[in-house]
Amino acid sequence: MAASPRCGAKTRSGVACRAPAMCGKLRCRMHGGAPRSGAPWRNHNARKHGAFTQARIAERTAIGELLDEAGKLLGEMASGRLPKRDQAG
Repeated sequence: MAASPRCGAKTRSGVACRAPAMCGKLRCRMHGGAPRSGAPWRNHNARKHGAFTQARIAERTAIGELLDEAGKLLGEMASGRLPKRDQAG
């Protein structure tokens, strides 16, 4: 038992796992060496959604700035501090 290969995973504390690796695998039963362990086939949870692309980040920033400007305008309208427009015509 002492001569069996050890799991190659790192624990949360950063040290190597000391559990024995599963037969024919590099990891122990707790770190992915068990049968049928790992992500399911055609894992839909791992798909890329694009929420953090540069275009989407820029879009969210622009929407936030637009909402801030609208909020300031509504605040000025409520307090009556809007500049008077010229009544030409």
